[in-house]
Amino acid sequence: MDREVQFIGQSGAFLDAVERASRAAPMRRPVLVIGERGTGKELIAERLHRLSTRWQEPLVTMNCAALPETLIEAELFGHEAGAFTGATRARTGRFEEADRGTLFLDELGTLSMGAQERLLRAVEYGEVTRIGSSKPVRVDVRIVAATNEDLPKLADQGRFRADLLDRLSFEVITLPPLRVREGDIAVLADYFGRRMAAELHWDSWPGFAGPVQKAMEEYLWPGNVRELRNVVERAVYRWDDWSQPIGHVQFDPFESPWKPVASMRSEVAESEGAVPVRSAMPSADFDSVADLRAAVDAHERAIVEHHLGRNRYNQRQTAKALGLTYDQLRHCMKKHGLSDKT
Repeated sequence: MDREVQFIGQSGAFLDAVERASRAAPMRRPVLVIGERGTGKELIAERLHRLSTRWQEPLVTMNCAALPETLIEAELFGHEAGAFTGATRARTGRFEEADRGTLFLDELGTLSMGAQERLLRAVEYGEVTRIGSSKPVRVDVRIVAATNEDLPKLADQGRFRADLLDRLSFEVITLPPLRVREGDIAVLADYFGRRMAAELHWDSWPGFAGPVQKAMEEYLWPGNVRELRNVVERAVYRWDDWSQPIGHVQFDPFESPWKPVASMRSEVAESEGAVPVRSAMPSADFDSVADLRAAVDAHERAIVEHHLGRNRYNQRQTAKALGLTYDQLRHCMKKHGLSDKT
């Protein structure tokens, strides 16, 4: 787990989730943590452990999606020597390692049905049996599991055991995505930015320019807090002048004019002598446009703001990037009320 990341936020939805975790922590019962990638499920699991009576005992983590199906059961429950090819000596599983402590099962929805059945017995009876052994081992483990899957839906489809879901869902904590955490984007961006600036030994923290702040607020953050951290840290380290607010941010690190465009389809088309078809431009919501001039002006302003930031407010470089003369750019900036330092 990344212990450098702290709980940072002020939105009601986020604070409610943290408060629920704090209330559930002293209980000995299982907890399910649900949330999109990057929402902080690992941090909630660690909070559940650190605020419990087991805080001095092991917190053992296992990513259920990181191992092939054939090894998951051996990893969870251990195995005896000779239990399968390559098992040259006995090995304890994660359950035994977490005895008297907490076992955090990440990506729970990826467990095979066989592993789910053995996990059910471990939860129900507090016993695990190593592969290749007939002797059960008693364990005292508190389970915290996390997933971004809809487990009730998987249970309805027969892809997840309903009885296991019943036993693991004493408490369910659903973490809100960053896009609905009102006010938290600015707080998190400032925190990550200041920390990166300190790492780079900047003399001061200039903050973000207005257009950059607006862009971050309007972005949907599919990767949530983890993505925000990467975007902010990348913007800070690429910015050379710490006396000026950071004026450019790149959400997609793969964005490039030299990005490879070849695909299997185009290769097949070329091999067959066909002419590759250019992909269509993404469709816009033209039905929502009620004022054409205002819509065009807004689009023009957004383009100019973006390129000003990308060129660190160097107006001659910005004009060149946009195919304008310096005077044309100045006229455009004046038209849209853009100052020299946006």
